[in-house]
Amino acid sequence: MSEESPSGGGPCRTDHASANRTGGVAEPRATAPGDHVYATMRIILVCAAVLLQFGLGLRPLLAHGSPSRWPAVAAFVVLACVTAACCGWVLRRRPLPVALVTAATPVVLAASFCATAAVAPEQRFQAPDWSFGLVGWHLLVLLLDRARVLVAALATHLVASAGLFLAAGVPDRAAFGAAGATAFAALAVQLAVLLITRVLHRQSHEAVTEAEERDRLATRMLAAHQWERDRHSVFAGQLGATLPLLAGLADGALDPRDAGTRRRCALAATQLRRLFAENDEVPDPLVHEVAACVDAAERRGVDVSFAVSGAAMPVPSQVRRELTGPVITGLSAARGRARVSVLRTDEEVRIAVVADARADVVTASTGRVVVECGVHGEYLRLEARWRKRPG
Repeated sequence: MSEESPSGGGPCRTDHASANRTGGVAEPRATAPGDHVYATMRIILVCAAVLLQFGLGLRPLLAHGSPSRWPAVAAFVVLACVTAACCGWVLRRRPLPVALVTAATPVVLAASFCATAAVAPEQRFQAPDWSFGLVGWHLLVLLLDRARVLVAALATHLVASAGLFLAAGVPDRAAFGAAGATAFAALAVQLAVLLITRVLHRQSHEAVTEAEERDRLATRMLAAHQWERDRHSVFAGQLGATLPLLAGLADGALDPRDAGTRRRCALAATQLRRLFAENDEVPDPLVHEVAACVDAAERRGVDVSFAVSGAAMPVPSQVRRELTGPVITGLSAARGRARVSVLRTDEEVRIAVVADARADVVTASTGRVVVECGVHGEYLRLEARWRKRPG
């Protein structure tokens, strides 16, 4: 509740609570570092799988026909359907769903086994066995970002193909060597693709991490420069208000015995004392700055009672300046006695000063602080109130 001023000019109240509010801007969802590597490689692998299946696998399937080729045809169709199903996510550069990967991996392995089983034993690991090298590319598309599962699937595919190859009888050295060379060539290329992708993913992750660290350092530097500029601005403004007072005292234009001059000197001294306290590293900056104002008043003989209630809470430096403004004004105008109280809750901070000062004291602040003043007999009461914004 605001009090009426003795002059009858209405309540002495300055409301600065209507600060500008900035609307929140939704930040885009962050993409994990290196995801674009997997997305790009999957597009390449899908294209490779389609070209190999229809460019190199279709002709052997049709040329080496036999009554038992229908399982191979079914396997060819199944592999084509798996590729088509993956394209919906791969071409949009999105990760494959876990359900699709979980269902398609055993289907691809089963299709490969059926296609290999349909080939004559003496033609396995040769051109008619078109599915052996092809299936690895389908597995790469499905399991590129799951290296351990991919290696396990490739090993399963190799063991199954080798089992069918050896089940027909012990091959001669030439057939065994040709099969080993074919298996090594196919798996070496596919594992090399996996290794290259992992290296690119790691390098991309490191590059993103370094870029984020550079951004953090740049932000800190900008914040430090801004803080330094603010400090220079505050000091320059404070000294700019003090220098005319010192000049007036030096050239005799101001009389040190005059009550107004003494009050101006007390105000300047209290402001500088609070300003110096603002740079101190302390657990409770607000109380520390108020205590500096109290100390300045006590040094010139004012009997000050100081009380603090509530736990410390973070208060922006600009808000602290506005909250301590009435304290500086009231204490610098006090003639002999004053009482300062700081009340803090989870949502609000209040600082009140009661002093035996003149009622024509002018209070001025800007920002989000509500300042109220009133007269109680011979005492002037000033209160600054700041409400913490939710969130």
